[in-house]
Amino acid sequence: MKGFNQMMKQAQEMQSKVLQVQKEVEARTIEAEAGGGMVKVVANGKQRIVEIKIDPEVVNPDDIDMLQDLITAAVNKGLESAQEMIAQEIGKVTGNIKIPGLF
Repeated sequence: MKGFNQMMKQAQEMQSKVLQVQKEVEARTIEAEAGGGMVKVVANGKQRIVEIKIDPEVVNPDDIDMLQDLITAAVNKGLESAQEMIAQEIGKVTGNIKIPGLF
């Protein structure tokens, strides 16, 4: 029983550390770009887009499809980068053990 109590204590400590890391990561941002920097997206650790920057040279009313594609690519890249940042930081605490439902 003593071993079980020790294991539970360690699990609670890890959970506390994971929650702390999640709060810290939420405040961080990642910038991703598409089209050689023509479209830039800033995402935070909550996996929310906080800013989109578009180079005026890419705005062509005759080619809205290209702009839409660049924005989509930059947003997806930004969200993927945010997920990777979260996984790396949580992995430092958990020893890269995958915990279902954590992120």
